[in-house]
Amino acid sequence: MRFGMVTTFYPPRHFGGDALHVQSLARALVRAGHDVEVVSFPAAYRAAGGHVVGGTVARGPTLEPDGVIVHRLEHPMGVLAAVWMHQAGTAGPYRAALAAILDRGFDVLHFHNVSLAGGPEVLGAGRARRRVLTLHDFWFVCPMHALWKNRERACDRPECTSCCLRSHRPVQLWRLGGARDLALAGIDVVIAPSAWSARTHRDRGITVPIDVLPLFSRFTASDCAQASLPARARYLYAGRLTASKGVRLLLSLFARLPEYDLVVAGDGDERAALVAEYGGLPNVQFAGQVDDAALRMLFVGATATLMASLGPESFGLVAIESMTLGTPVLALDAGGVSELIRESGGGVVCADLDALEKAIRRIAADGSLRETLSRRGRAAGAERYSERRFLDDYLALVTPRPAVDRTAVA
Repeated sequence: MRFGMVTTFYPPRHFGGDALHVQSLARALVRAGHDVEVVSFPAAYRAAGGHVVGGTVARGPTLEPDGVIVHRLEHPMGVLAAVWMHQAGTAGPYRAALAAILDRGFDVLHFHNVSLAGGPEVLGAGRARRRVLTLHDFWFVCPMHALWKNRERACDRPECTSCCLRSHRPVQLWRLGGARDLALAGIDVVIAPSAWSARTHRDRGITVPIDVLPLFSRFTASDCAQASLPARARYLYAGRLTASKGVRLLLSLFARLPEYDLVVAGDGDERAALVAEYGGLPNVQFAGQVDDAALRMLFVGATATLMASLGPESFGLVAIESMTLGTPVLALDAGGVSELIRESGGGVVCADLDALEKAIRRIAADGSLRETLSRRGRAAGAERYSERRFLDDYLALVTPRPAVDRTAVA
């Protein structure tokens, strides 16, 4: 089959889980014998504050070494084009370029994060036998995309206009009409990565049917080379360094726990401030952005992976990758990530920071507990979060149904 995927961010210009999943899915489909083209918008990465390091990235169409064709669309307006799409909820200046790609026709057009990729309008673009949307975050019910209110706490109830203003984001006037619901009505399959995410979207006004399909890990148990843990307990945080992720809380906690080490991998708008405040701690290491090979080694060398999200998580790609490699996850209770930890048994969900500290101390002292959680996590990775399981379920959902000849006589 021919698959087209539309997403705001795609590696190497991306911020995290949604883009990594798109890349992993595209590669998995190619390995399974399908043709895949991905459309992304590098200017959106720059508009969202992404820090470009290193050389230029080839613009599309480019046949990547993994067999995926990637169209990295650019426009003379640069970041202003991304702002236009964000504010208008349309493909705007990219409409013609998108049509040239998507109007050629696909068996499946799969839309991912479209916040800066044409908004609701792009969901109707192109020709396809089947249209699919994955709700990677909460953008369809939250202008801030993360249910993070006023840049300070988890959202308890919608107050979107005041939240945008307090968060220094322009109000998207298109949200006041019915553009979102009209666009969603034209989608054949809407996917949420967790039951928690699906419920949250329904509670906040999404009425179309939502199928739950957990994401899959880029890593497998075979990637978990035997690695002896360091003499001192070493913990890992991997993800964006932004307020809603609770990284500051983790660092303040480890400032009081000099007997344990913490490695912080990732980048984000809080990185400079966090390094300035906590970079001098002898038990804290800021690793910055790391590639897959380095991240894998950080996982397998950690006593546990820590997730201290203060806002809700739609899923938790870091959690399933850590568990697949045999490293338990200790997390604050945060929506979808809590769901997958409880279902897998590969970690501990903590009610608050005090409970998280107790779990950190306990797993460092109790090797049998770590081994039990590790064994459960690896089993869940193989059974629940494997590429093969995902691809089988995904293809069953998105494969176009054969046309029914209603004129035939039984």
